Amino acid sequence: MTVSVRLFAILRERAGRDSVEIELPEGATVGDAFERLAETPGLADLVERMPLRMAVNREYASAGAPISPGDELAVIPPISGGAPARTHARVTDEPLSADRLSAWVGDPGAGAIVTFQGVTREVASLDYESYREMAEERIAAILVDCAERHGLLAAAAEHRVGSVALGEPGVVVAVSAGHRGEAFEGAREAIDRIKAEAPIWKRELDTAGEGNWVKGAAAPEPEEAA
Repeated sequence: MTVSVRLFAILRERAGRDSVEIELPEGATVGDAFERLAETPGLADLVERMPLRMAVNREYASAGAPISPGDELAVIPPISGGAPARTHARVTDEPLSADRLSAWVGDPGAGAIVTFQGVTREVASLDYESYREMAEERIAAILVDCAERHGLLAAAAEHRVGSVALGEPGVVVAVSAGHRGEAFEGAREAIDRIKAEAPIWKRELDTAGEGNWVKGAAAPEPEEAA
């Protein structure tokens, strides 16, 4: 059977039209329709990484919902003005827990949770110093930005200050998303930007407690007002 699928927003722009026709076998489901939709030029990556929903006859439908000839199908991308992603940012002198942050970002709609730990290596310990208030605000802003950019459901990051021994995490980032692609991309951008933008410094220490500050890059220039 041939069914027409309506497209909106970024999906419409990528496909270059407001609807596409796909061929489905009798007894096909919404999940089958998404697989065929991914074959449309320009839509494969969006179907893979975005938390899309399918509406059948103007009602949200699950992946297993059947499709019949004559049904009106529409793919619904994330809705502007919907609930914002949950975020959590903290700079602390307490030990970090990847398991705790992974549990914090858990969500019923999450198909993927990605957790990153940056651990001390090759030296006895790292000594972190930060402009704590500014660092927490900067990390929080980065998480909100990454959540919006990658369609994350939740994002959390914590960074240590003080002494962090060999093998222990100095920073942990955890994110959840509908699909693995957006979760990996969101977590990668978050940790890269935290390392580049948050006012946090580290010194490598040997077993005697002696060491040097690690060289870094200049803080980013402020964005000019439009």
